[in-house]
Amino acid sequence: MLTANDVMTTEVVTVSPETPVPDVARLLHERGISGVPVVDTDGKVVGIVSEGDLIGHAGTIGEQRRSWWLRLLTGEDALARDYAKTHARSVRDVMTTRVISVPDTASLADIARRMEKHGIKRVPVVRDGRLIGIVSRGNLLQALAATDISKDVSADDRTIRERLIADLRAQPWASMLTKNIVVENGAVHLFGFVRSEEERRALRIAAENVPGVTKVEDHLMRREPGGI
Repeated sequence: MLTANDVMTTEVVTVSPETPVPDVARLLHERGISGVPVVDTDGKVVGIVSEGDLIGHAGTIGEQRRSWWLRLLTGEDALARDYAKTHARSVRDVMTTRVISVPDTASLADIARRMEKHGIKRVPVVRDGRLIGIVSRGNLLQALAATDISKDVSADDRTIRERLIADLRAQPWASMLTKNIVVENGAVHLFGFVRSEEERRALRIAAENVPGVTKVEDHLMRREPGGI
């Protein structure tokens, strides 16, 4: 059965608790993502910061004031909490600290249930408390499109995926932040974005050169220069 380890994105954009709020807003915009894990110096996930956490920030959309009647009905502690979050200068004070994460052995069905239960779009994948990847709704859809998720995954398929990801990480032209790989019965499915047809071709050749690969399925999309 497919697990988080078989579909997760291993190149994860992260920030630290000390990252300035404007820097996070720019990062989300430039990467075209809606949230990032917050990790400490040991690589442990200590929070998540999302568009939702930033949308009410005074520095982002301007000062907001509650109506007089809402101020009367809201306790002072809640008002102080709102002020701290809307005026905070670093991620530490705006991030969501209750993080829903999964181990790399979690099944896709379990991950999907957690996303549905908590109304979230992605979950960090952890091993021994440290971040090793992330699974998004997009990753789940890619797996559904490429494989029969009810079947067991062979050790050979996992080895192919790990070998290919390791090979591509060593290549300066292969940006793994925008790509994902799913392998079934020796067939490599390439997902994500490429900047050029040369990059697309190089990815295909890299996959074909991994021992055990029977074919390569190209699901890659072209991202135009300057696109999100």
